[in-house]
Amino acid sequence: MYELRIPIPEDAIRALRVGDTVRLSGLIVTGRDAAHKYMIENFIRADIVPEEERGLYDELKRLLAGGVIYHCGPVVRQREDGRWEFVAAGPTTSIREEPYEADVIAHFGLRGVIGKGGMGPRTLRACQEHGAVYFHAVGGAASLIADAVSEVVSVYKKEEFGVPEAFWVVRVEDFPVVVTMDSHGHSIHGEVEAVSKEALERLIAT
Repeated sequence: MYELRIPIPEDAIRALRVGDTVRLSGLIVTGRDAAHKYMIENFIRADIVPEEERGLYDELKRLLAGGVIYHCGPVVRQREDGRWEFVAAGPTTSIREEPYEADVIAHFGLRGVIGKGGMGPRTLRACQEHGAVYFHAVGGAASLIADAVSEVVSVYKKEEFGVPEAFWVVRVEDFPVVVTMDSHGHSIHGEVEAVSKEALERLIAT
């Protein structure tokens, strides 16, 4: 069991291998389809960052450098004091972010991506090149995972994107994950797909 505090140094990520279990502590940022598309269009592929978005850009640069993004559409509630808390925080399917994730890793200096189901070859190459890993969170345990969220620090784009798609910045303590894609070119998801394809071809041939 590895215990890592965010921001995570590259050498700590390079030390991880597929199958390693990890507990994460520190600030992470949630981001799904709308958030990734927004980062690509307004920051990564934009000639100039729009002035009205500069504050968020600078904040994401700070949070994601050595940081972790979580593919999650949380269920939240607002307390009487106005602060937010996570009720459920299960992972969403990550492959939808495959067109974007490699560029996000490279641009922001991400060290980790949390989700479920794994990602594709472009993200795997980015993990190798930039020193990042894919962390698999347990699906179907949304309430349990929410217990690892000790504080909702801030939220961005909630009114524009809606609650599930917003950037939620949360502090986590001992968030349990498993490395399923590492920085050495190994992917449990790719291996399972290859084995499954081979088995299917054998079945069709018989």
